[in-house]
Amino acid sequence: MTSPVPAGTDRRIYIDKQSPKAYHALAQTSEAVRAVAADAGLDRVLVELVNLRVSQLNGCAFCLHLHTRAALRAGDTPQRLGVLAAWRDTELFTPAERAALALAEATTAPADTAAQDAAYAAARDALTDDQISAVIWVAVTINAFNRVSVMSRHRVRAEQ
Repeated sequence: MTSPVPAGTDRRIYIDKQSPKAYHALAQTSEAVRAVAADAGLDRVLVELVNLRVSQLNGCAFCLHLHTRAALRAGDTPQRLGVLAAWRDTELFTPAERAALALAEATTAPADTAAQDAAYAAARDALTDDQISAVIWVAVTINAFNRVSVMSRHRVRAEQ
């Protein structure tokens, strides 16, 4: 069912609102993935770094806003978050975080098999099998949320 949209306004629909059952299933998946990550021993900062890096790659302003706040609440620093897009060029990230970020990037651009192979090799040196699986699931899930927000054009409003 469509609703009339006044001339000159954005004609996008919020697909999370239009199809709440599908969105609810995605939210439940996210909760399960968060539990899998915790069970695998991944700390919240690492999970939020993955969420942020994938959201950077996908250009999702809404998720960047949301997960920057979550990363700060989890204890990450403004310095690290500020240089996350260039994480390879800093020494601010642990080997496990670096492996997770590379794996998240490879999950976001799966057609680049060379990057995928390199990321997997690095992950094997720094993460357990459970952690590798959890990182991939975190990346898969945030990729889905990014698409929901980007296609719906969820807005980021100025904070008071």
